[in-house]
Amino acid sequence: MFILSAGAALFEGSSKMRRINGGWIALWIILTLLIGYRFEVGGDWGNYLRHYYDIFYLSLSEALSRGDPAHGLLNWISSQQDWGVFGTNLIYGAVFSYGLIAFCRNQPRPMLALLVAVPYLVIVVAMGYSRQGVAIGIVMLGLIALAQRKTLKFVLLIGIAALFHKSAVILLPISIMTNMLRKSIFTALWVGGTMVLMYLLLLAESADSLVKGYIVAEYNSEGALIRVMMNAVPALLFLCYRRNFNLQPEEKALWTWMSVMALVFILLLAVSPSSTAVDRVALYFIPIQLYVFSRLPDAVARGQHQKAISFLVVAYYAAVLFVWLNFATHSKYWIPYQFYPLVN
Repeated sequence: MFILSAGAALFEGSSKMRRINGGWIALWIILTLLIGYRFEVGGDWGNYLRHYYDIFYLSLSEALSRGDPAHGLLNWISSQQDWGVFGTNLIYGAVFSYGLIAFCRNQPRPMLALLVAVPYLVIVVAMGYSRQGVAIGIVMLGLIALAQRKTLKFVLLIGIAALFHKSAVILLPISIMTNMLRKSIFTALWVGGTMVLMYLLLLAESADSLVKGYIVAEYNSEGALIRVMMNAVPALLFLCYRRNFNLQPEEKALWTWMSVMALVFILLLAVSPSSTAVDRVALYFIPIQLYVFSRLPDAVARGQHQKAISFLVVAYYAAVLFVWLNFATHSKYWIPYQFYPLVN
């Protein structure tokens, strides 16, 4: 996955590949199958298998009341159709991959954006944290909409993402801050009201258990600082060179706030009793890595120097993948990758 995307990234020029062709469709199918048909891959594999079997004998209303509604619905449909956990994973893989490809195609160097996504967003998140992976895929569609001043579409997409993982609601303030910069007070107010409503409908009942499970229990994640810093580096680069990115005011406002929030997570990590809580929310800001690094060659260099910047980005993420595979405490749960149709 990494080598193929690296080869494509090093030889692509700067042009937005908005037209859908056979290559993008093939890529979507391949990613969907690799994510959906993984077998015993990911640190939460056992948990998701248990989710599926817990719902197997429940009614639809009971399934919807178990945790995240969309997750319960898809597991219930898979169980009724006897698709197994792979039915749910395939749907998750298809939605995540669609969001990822749409986001990459919206960048001037889409294959470089895809390469940035492979080591952590695709392999670790989409193939490990399934619910949050599909939520991030939908969030990426929402970020495209918000950059185009389609605030209502953004809010609707965040609402859908929150049905898969309630924590996606955390992205709504980005819309409020962006609209405040545009001096669109009315939009900021109705988005704020929507955020309160989503909290009451989706998070209020589980707020106590989340606080006890993460904050009170001081639940911590190894490597949280590294993952937060991986968002902070492109955030700093964007804030330093944002004039060179040649963005429309709406898009510049969006990614300025995304960058500021990515840096705030460093402070939150320092003061929070639970690094896991900060780490999980910070996952929604991974798209800043794809956005900034795919635009960096054109923002800071010209001519042949652009290829050198692309090479540095490829080398950086090759190091990320190498270090994670060989030294991360929990990477053993992803190794070896097994493809269900080929498992004996």
